Amino acid sequence: MRVLVVEDERPLARALRRALEAEGFSVVLAANGIDGDWAAREHNFDVIVLDVMLPGMSGYDICRNLRAAGDNTPILFLTAKDGEYDEADALDIGADDFVSKPFSPVVLVARLRALLRRSSAGPDPTLTVGSLRVEPERHRAWLGEQELRLTARELGLLSYLAHRAEHVVSKTEILEHVWDKAFDGDANVVEVYIGHLRRKLASSKDVSIDTVRGVGYRLGGRKR
Repeated sequence: MRVLVVEDERPLARALRRALEAEGFSVVLAANGIDGDWAAREHNFDVIVLDVMLPGMSGYDICRNLRAAGDNTPILFLTAKDGEYDEADALDIGADDFVSKPFSPVVLVARLRALLRRSSAGPDPTLTVGSLRVEPERHRAWLGEQELRLTARELGLLSYLAHRAEHVVSKTEILEHVWDKAFDGDANVVEVYIGHLRRKLASSKDVSIDTVRGVGYRLGGRKR
């Protein structure tokens, strides 16, 4: 699970990263509102932790921007100890939860896991791109009426591309989401698996994986 932490108090930010990484999260830190807003809009996270008062741009503004853009990533705010108005404002603009400072990292991790459970609850999600249908939770994918025979890694890569359909994703993003952030092998392994998927999608007339030179890959409609 990838989490963005936007917090300008560096000791607290480092402590949060240690606590979250110990629980298996992949953590990205941003030390001000402008960097946090950019990271939240440009990258894909499973959950976002926002301080209220930040240099450059407040946590409220970041939350408003994301919700206005239709981004429903779960957001947890860090609020002042006596900040009941902070908490009310955060919920009013679209936040999902809040934790008051000072707080226990154990409680924060538990709150984040609860948010992730709620956000993933419901019917099994199906990702559809043209005639391609992917059901990540069931570990199955179809091209038209034909079920694709995919390895676990191929399915993970195809699921991520389908989730980000029509967006260009870099090798780095793919490695972080489909492999893991600690991967230290040859990044060209992504090209190998892209090749595997292209061969398995070759019969499709409306789905393709395009290479955007110097940037990454995009799953979308096949050019005619």
